[in-house]
Amino acid sequence: MTHYDIHDLGLQADLAMLTRSPVDRRRILKLGALGIGMLLAGCAAPAAEPTATAVLATAAVPSTGSATEVPAATSVATATNPPATIAAGATPAPAEAATPAECVAEIPAETAGPFPANGARASNQTLNALALAGIVRSDLRTSLGSGNVAQGIPCTIELTLVQAGGDCAPLAGYTIYAWHCDREGRYSMYSSGVTGEDYLRGVQAAANDGRLTFTTIFPGCYAGRWPHVHFEIYPALQQATSAANAVHTSQFAFPQDTCEAVYASDGYGTSARNLAQLSLNTDGIFRDGYALQMAAMTGDPASGYTARLTVGISV
Repeated sequence: MTHYDIHDLGLQADLAMLTRSPVDRRRILKLGALGIGMLLAGCAAPAAEPTATAVLATAAVPSTGSATEVPAATSVATATNPPATIAAGATPAPAEAATPAECVAEIPAETAGPFPANGARASNQTLNALALAGIVRSDLRTSLGSGNVAQGIPCTIELTLVQAGGDCAPLAGYTIYAWHCDREGRYSMYSSGVTGEDYLRGVQAAANDGRLTFTTIFPGCYAGRWPHVHFEIYPALQQATSAANAVHTSQFAFPQDTCEAVYASDGYGTSARNLAQLSLNTDGIFRDGYALQMAAMTGDPASGYTARLTVGISV
């Protein structure tokens, strides 16, 4: 019997699932490998099962089970219901009208670094998180493969994509792949101890107003680099499959006072020591200027933070 691993089906499966109604998704997933195969082959959704009422009418057998909805925060690692989490925040929310965005110049292009997992060769490996089913998600904290959750101070990232210059029109549908290190300064899929994890990586498409959101943790600080988040921009969700399709690559930074407050928390001790040896003016990426790459922060270590940034690109 052919075995299907739903976490290796990639963006094609994610997009196909998102076009289905919640009822169809449950029917497909209940069929397991057969259902996923039918989905990718373009077959219609399987017929609905008899309702509890129909069963009682025909068999007079009382139903003892109860349906339980899977919370949006539940790990997508289980084969029983991954698209339920994918769907949460995966499709741009419709906006009644695009609101005027902050007008900014184009954000500087930066290196993707040695741990992108974007299909390009890096660190002597060719890894591609973009090929993972479930990578289209707003909550980055859970590994799709293992179900393990990255620990740290909660951080919401709110990015607004706009056309640089001119009227800074929002770039609806443009898509961001974002990734960053964990609390200990390690990158999933690459660093020792987390090569089997794929957390803190994910893809989101911008809504009509150019905005998109990720839920994650505040990243750690490793030796030699100021705390930051990497991201690539793609012209459409369907093209976010390989770095070859990216139209812009950059990074954004966190303010020093926020970093110091976070790194005084449990679990960030190494980050506090590393930060004390760094400055934005000596960082290899931000030392040539970071005005367009500095996130505006709100929050505190107890309740978590929100990082906001308007990202301009020329298209």
